[in-house]
Amino acid sequence: MRRRDFIVAVGGVIVSPPIAALAQKPIIPVVGYLGAVSQRPNLPFTAAFIRGLVETGFTEGRDFIVDYRWAEGNLDRLPALAAELVSDHVAVIFASGGFVSARAAMQATSSIPIVFSIGDDPVRLGLVSSISRPTGNVTGVTFNFTVLGAKRWELLHEMVPNVGTVAVLAAQDSATSTLEGRQVEEVARTNGRQVLIFNVRTGNDIEWAFANSIKQHADALLVTGSPFFVQEREQIVTLAARHSLPAIYFEREFVVAGGLMSYGVPLRDNYHQAGVYVGQLLKGAKPSDLPVVQGTKIELVINLKTAKQLNLSVPLTMQMTADEVIE
Repeated sequence: MRRRDFIVAVGGVIVSPPIAALAQKPIIPVVGYLGAVSQRPNLPFTAAFIRGLVETGFTEGRDFIVDYRWAEGNLDRLPALAAELVSDHVAVIFASGGFVSARAAMQATSSIPIVFSIGDDPVRLGLVSSISRPTGNVTGVTFNFTVLGAKRWELLHEMVPNVGTVAVLAAQDSATSTLEGRQVEEVARTNGRQVLIFNVRTGNDIEWAFANSIKQHADALLVTGSPFFVQEREQIVTLAARHSLPAIYFEREFVVAGGLMSYGVPLRDNYHQAGVYVGQLLKGAKPSDLPVVQGTKIELVINLKTAKQLNLSVPLTMQMTADEVIE
């Protein structure tokens, strides 16, 4: 097209658009963030995700933008949200919040790269064919919650030696959470302890579970790993304090919020690694070039203030071996 074709007359004055205005602006890639729960409880993790992405050399707002889609705990919304991200032609999808998010993303696209973050074996779940050489358009980060259930029970017993009955919160929509609950039940019964398993799905269910735990004289609480419980973190910690129920959780943020103790893989690290992988994919890497990262770091966090409120004496050995002690 010739330059004179762009010349226009405005009020009798001949105006020619600046050459810079005619230049095409670069397209900023969009990262689709598919979250199973809501934004507020996930702020520490989304911050870690962005930090990992930035560390690969990108600046948010200039080199990439993030399109967040939150299911707000309604897992049935995930397929539609994933389809929206695909229709918006995002460059990469990060499936946050476990297997259901990853599955929804995979069902929505077989071409857009997907990075998942789950708490189970991705090969067993059918997300990838191999840990070291994932095929197709999917890779990610995994941290196996189920193998830690027995150790959480042991730590809870060490903190509360006279515990007789343990209440276990398991997420009804999470096979991983349910499996961990069964594992804890087996270990506890082997040691002559009674276990009350409460499979919950809503905030009202959690209220019901706590009420029945107290009614059945539970001495302590174990919360299994699930994105749903991240969503309901404040409610769970508040109810545990209200009922003076010593509890162990799967993630540090529960303890920061006032919970007694946690033992598990630091989710911040896994979200950070997911951000790094997304950055590498934006640079042109293929999912098959990026082996699934298996989280190996495990941290024990104890809140001494909460222990004091519960009239518990934290063993010195636990304090010395803890990765973090909140006073």
